[in-house]
Formats: sequence, C-alpha cells, structure tokens
Amino acid sequence: MSEAEIYWVRPLSKPPEATIEVPGSKSLTNRALLLAALARGSSVLHRALFSDDTLYMAEAWRALGIEVAQDTARQQFSVCGGAGGFPATRADLFVGNAGTAMRFLVAALCLGHGNFRIDGSARMRERPIQALLDALVQLGADVTTERGTGCPPVLVRAQGLRGGTATLDARKSSQFVSAVLQVAPCTEKGVELVLAGPPVAEPYVDMTVAVMHAFGVAVERPRERTFWIGPQEYTGRPYEVEPDASSAHYFWAAAALCGGRVRVPGLHRASLQGDVRFADVLAAMGASVTFGPNWIEVCGNDVLQGIDVDMNAISDTAMTLAALAPFANRPTRIGNVAHLRLQESDRLRAMATELSRLGVRVDEEADSLTIYPSRVAPAVVETYDDHRIAMSLALIGLRVPGIGIRNPACVRKTFPNFFDKLEELYR
Repeated sequence: MSEAEIYWVRPLSKPPEATIEVPGSKSLTNRALLLAALARGSSVLHRALFSDDTLYMAEAWRALGIEVAQDTARQQFSVCGGAGGFPATRADLFVGNAGTAMRFLVAALCLGHGNFRIDGSARMRERPIQALLDALVQLGADVTTERGTGCPPVLVRAQGLRGGTATLDARKSSQFVSAVLQVAPCTEKGVELVLAGPPVAEPYVDMTVAVMHAFGVAVERPRERTFWIGPQEYTGRPYEVEPDASSAHYFWAAAALCGGRVRVPGLHRASLQGDVRFADVLAAMGASVTFGPNWIEVCGNDVLQGIDVDMNAISDTAMTLAALAPFANRPTRIGNVAHLRLQESDRLRAMATELSRLGVRVDEEADSLTIYPSRVAPAVVETYDDHRIAMSLALIGLRVPGIGIRNPACVRKTFPNFFDKLEELYR
C-alpha cells in the first residue's frame, strides 16, 4: 500500500465469530530492546513486534555499535548488550515518528561518551521533548534541542551520566518518566526521580518498572510520585513479549460494534499493558466481556450505551471509543486527554474533523470530545499519517458502506498487517 491508496472497508454481512492473534506489543518490544542493549550479556526477545517503530529502535542501537540481530520469521531480536554503555562516540540517528524511540534513546545517549544527534519526521519536530531534557540536565547531561524549539532534533554531548535528583513534569508524556527510569541504574550515583504532578497514561510507567525488574533492576517508590533507582546492572535474558493490547482492542471493539464475538489469545486481566482495560470500557457500553486465563473475549449486544469516561490512563484507545460513539444510544464524552494533541497527530482535532466529515455531530474541547448518536454517511477519511486514526476509523466501515481509508500504509508504524487481520472478521 502507498500513501495515495485508499482501503475500502466492507461492511460485515453477519456478526463476527473469530479468534484473532495480534502481533507483539510495540511498547514492550521497544522497552526490552533498550534494556537488552544496556544489559550485560545477551538477550533474545521472543514474539517481538517488527514494525516501523521497533525497527527504528533496533537500527539506532546498531548505529551505536550494539549488535542487534533480527529474525522476522521467528519474531525474534537477539541483542548483545553493552553493559550500561555503547561503543560509538558519534552518531546521527533518525527515528521517524516513533515517540518511544526518540524519548528513550535521547536519555540513553546521555550514558555514552561523544557527540550524538537524533532527529525524526516533520511531525516529530513538532512534538515537545524539553521536559525530558530539563530532567536529564539535572542529572548531569549536556543535551539541547538543535533549533531551540524544545522539540527535536536533539543534540547530546555525552560524558556519562552522573545521576542525582531530578524533578520531571510528566503532564505531556509518560514516556519522559520511562526514559529517565530506564537509564537510571546505569548512572554513577543512581537517580531519585520526583514527578511534578501525576503522569499521563500512568500504566505505561508501571509497565516500564515491570520490564526493568525482568532484566534484574529494582525500582523503589519511597513516596508518592517519587522513584529511587540505585546504581545496578541489567542482566541479559530471554524475554517473551506479550501480544499488543493496543492492537487487540480494535477487534474487541469490532465485536461490540457489530454484535459478534471476538477472542484475542495471549492477554489476560493481569497483563502488563494498561490497554487491556479497554475491555472494561466496552463492558460499560453494554458488551459482555470474559477474562480467561490466557485470553480476553468480547461479545457484542443489541445496544451500545453512551458513556462519560476519563480515558487518560488508556488514551491510545480513545480514538476507537470515538469511532464507536456515533452508534451508541446517547452521547459519549471522552475526557482528560489533552495530551492526545501532541502525539502522531493532533488526535482530538483529527477525530473531530473526520467524524464530522462522516456526518457525525462532535463537540471538541481542549481536553475532550463529546460525540452524539448520528447517522453516519459514506466518505473517504484522512488519516494524518497516524496509525491509530486509520485503524479506529476503519471500524466504522464494518457497519457503514462506503468508508474509505486514505493512506492505509500508515499502520506500518505499529501493526503492519492490520488490514489482513481485519479481513479475518469476514470468515
């Protein structure tokens, strides 16, 4: 698929009855790649995701002198770690629009010795990173934005990272918190990280701590919104990546929307990924949800209930809720998601614009959307080169004829075979 192509979604002729296997988690794969690169010894990541975001991360580590082998057929990355550092003393890295790769690598580059530059796509150059840089400077880093905009490209003049105490404003991205936590054990003195207010999408911070623990590092939380990580070593190991809950939730939503049954294996109530909680959102809308020992299943019912819900913790799923909302029996309000304006696109504006194009009434506010029950009209929708806009809007086409998705190839960022998997619902 190319940017010029349009993918026409066909309405389902009957409710889906399907078991859908989704690829590995992007968030877990990129965390594991980084920790494996910083570990002493070798690691093999099983069931890893191979997508634009994870391939940017792997290629960056190769450019820094870390051996990263990949086996796409077996869904494996093999990494020979650098024991807290990396050989390269100069590199110019590019990470497209991969937010995790940009934020995590900026912090990791500060552990090196030399001069480094990291850049991304045009949209990445609009995504703020200054709060992370401010925290790293407090820990002894020499790191600035090239253009003085508080956004990439970022320049790092690295001499190792001293550590100490840093206060971090995490209101724009939980990735800033994760970036500092992951490099903290490799600093000279360790790190006390104090958060100025609650982070957005907090389950991702919990995920980071869990992956750090899996690679042998202890993270203490002596007080609320405070982390302490002493100097420690990551240890290379085999690591099994969970299926991506952020990918799975589209198929649970399809069941809720179309009255069918969809099961996704490999996930459960206690999964590391916060986005499994989207199943609870669907339950609040009237779907039947079953959490198995190693699967989650959603069955749709006759009526979708409109809801008012704070989606801050699982904001990657907010666009999917917006796509379901026109079919609900009363208005749906998606709140506390202002940070969505700073991601791969301004996701609040994008969803409001495209739902309006489809004839849906939407009220857009600074940190929320309210979507009203509406008769949806056929149209070709724009995707803003944003994978989550494309995948969420595609769900509407399962109910409404004449829905086209422009630039469907943008899903390569995290879910390259999304449209192939969507086709499995028709069987």
